[in-house]
Amino acid sequence: MEPEAPMRILLVDDHALVRSAIRQALEAPDIEVVGEASSAEEAIEIAPILRPDLLLLDIDLPGLSGIEAVREMAPRLPYTKIVMLTVSADRRDLLAAVRHGAFGYLTKDLTGDALLRAVRGIRRGDLPMSRSHAATVVEHLARGARGASAGGDVVGLLSARENEVLRLLAEGMTDREIGGALAISPRTVESHVSSLLRKLEVRNRAEAAQRYRSG
Repeated sequence: MEPEAPMRILLVDDHALVRSAIRQALEAPDIEVVGEASSAEEAIEIAPILRPDLLLLDIDLPGLSGIEAVREMAPRLPYTKIVMLTVSADRRDLLAAVRHGAFGYLTKDLTGDALLRAVRGIRRGDLPMSRSHAATVVEHLARGARGASAGGDVVGLLSARENEVLRLLAEGMTDREIGGALAISPRTVESHVSSLLRKLEVRNRAEAAQRYRSG
């Protein structure tokens, strides 16, 4: 039996020293770093050409954020697993990344050995995510399922985009944060909020969020 080909990885981080440290941590016979990018825009350009097995992506990037990059690239790279590698442990970043197609979420406080184990585990079917982050994602999905079943009357009243805005509003996001998560302007978010308040016949955002949670 022929040995399995090395896992091909693209690194996306705006700090050259960080990319160098990651590359060094991943030096192994079964792993090949095939490219690096210092911005989301550069990654979006070269990833379809390189077609890596794994894309390690920072969130805090100049220009487009890593979250926006996932949203752009995930549909275009069906055979590439995108895993966030970031300093952010923010719940909203985690959920936004997964919502837009990230396969995993790792934080930069990992040791080099732990990062190597996480990357190798992907081929074994392991989820590249801490237990606490995985629990957060599962809880969020379960809550969403409960809301969908209990709150069908709410969902049915709103458009798909209004439902997305309402869900993020119920999570406590600001208009700017919702706009970033959905790649729309804060003004457009305001317009969706006004529309959903009218459709739900509630007086304010707090009442809309409560209606979403309670169904």
